[in-house]
Amino acid sequence: MAKKGLLEVVLWIVGVIVSLAVGFGMISGTLTVPFVQSVVPVAGWIVVIGTVIGVIAAIIKAIK
Repeated sequence: MAKKGLLEVVLWIVGVIVSLAVGFGMISGTLTVPFVQSVVPVAGWIVVIGTVIGVIAAIIKAIK
């Protein structure tokens, strides 16, 4: 059972790191989408803010 819990934590951390990498890539212009370049930075900020809110919510849930 402990291995399953550890695996879940590792996968969650990897997901957060990937989300932040994609979000910041979109914000900086490294990742683009053809024909909608003006929307990509806004979408990047939405990804980053959503990830941060998710992390804060998970921490609050773990504390309770």
